[in-house]
Amino acid sequence: MNNNTIKKVVLAYSGGLDTSIIIPWLKENYNNCEVIAVSGNVGQGDELEGLEEKAIKTGASKLYVEDLTDEFVDDFIIPAMKAGAVYEDYLLGTSLARPVIAKRLVEIAKAEGADAICHGCTGKGNDQVRFELTVKHFAPEMKIIAPWREWNIKSREEEIDYAEAHNIPLKINRETNYSKDKNLWHLSHEGLDLEDTGNEPKYNEPGFLELGVSPENAPDKAEYVTLEFEKGVPVAIDGEKKSAKEIILKLNELGGKHGIGLLDIVENRLVGMKCRGVYETPGGTILYKAHKVLETVCLDKMTAHKKEELAITYAELVYNGQWYTPLREALAAFVDKTQETVTGKVRLKLYKGNMINAGVWSKYSLYSEEIATFGESDYNQKDAEGFINLYGLPIKVQAMVDAANNK
Repeated sequence: MNNNTIKKVVLAYSGGLDTSIIIPWLKENYNNCEVIAVSGNVGQGDELEGLEEKAIKTGASKLYVEDLTDEFVDDFIIPAMKAGAVYEDYLLGTSLARPVIAKRLVEIAKAEGADAICHGCTGKGNDQVRFELTVKHFAPEMKIIAPWREWNIKSREEEIDYAEAHNIPLKINRETNYSKDKNLWHLSHEGLDLEDTGNEPKYNEPGFLELGVSPENAPDKAEYVTLEFEKGVPVAIDGEKKSAKEIILKLNELGGKHGIGLLDIVENRLVGMKCRGVYETPGGTILYKAHKVLETVCLDKMTAHKKEELAITYAELVYNGQWYTPLREALAAFVDKTQETVTGKVRLKLYKGNMINAGVWSKYSLYSEEIATFGESDYNQKDAEGFINLYGLPIKVQAMVDAANNK
């Protein structure tokens, strides 16, 4: 399919720097094609304000703004949280949002009879893979346009030059031009001074953090929060029943207030390079912690250990854009089985970036105070002698053989 045969393109549109200049670029380079912009609302808040006017003004024929927040939480965030999926300490905020957005892009592209789907991901990043693997899953024959792999623009500074030349309004300037991604689960920061790993993030500079404060600027008084789970899914906060989305939003407020969920890492990207990112995930960090605490009393040893092993694979699949794969679905089925007894309540104390265990309760708890106590119990300590003799038998035999052979 050459450029002249493409009449209608559906564009993943955020209104940020990349996608703002892509609309006129598509029309210039793809025979003045119709561009339909689609913004997936995954909780980026005020970033959606004024998008329709901006999209139309820069050449789009229409803008869809799709509320994907409930689907994002229920079908992506919560399954990953139940799995304990963490990629190199990163809670997968951007990774989890891409498949739900791309899925909706395909649905709209099919409904509109579009010839192609376009995204603004760079050729250096992971998001190009996440978007395109999802498109290939739902529409394997669909043409995908990735301008960063085609145009001659080489930097964000040149993007700004292009925007200014085409009178495209921007909410950023050259001095505060961090590359950011925001949704209801997290906010990421990349670029500028963060590209030097020797620079400390400007946590205390006004405007840098958006979801909370640094621990040193958090209140001097601790605050408790209690979360309730049913089969691994959060169902209540401080005794009040709420949806998972509502709980995450409330935890974002609490976590942000107490400086929780800041992460500064150099991660291994799928495309081979290392990249530094600063993440804010206040609510997600608390939710993962509470869920993990509950699992410590609800899961048996072998299940808990195997689940931790498989959580790495689960996280890699999510990070690498392989959400819609048989392996990810198989792992999700395993996780759901493990969560059948992960029901109970967890209390945490929040204080200056810390989450301190303050109580856990479950009717499925495998912890027995009567057995574990240092006081009198029915546990027969003499049984340990025979256990150790049998458990240590291979070591004893090996030592005897080594001695006989002068090893």
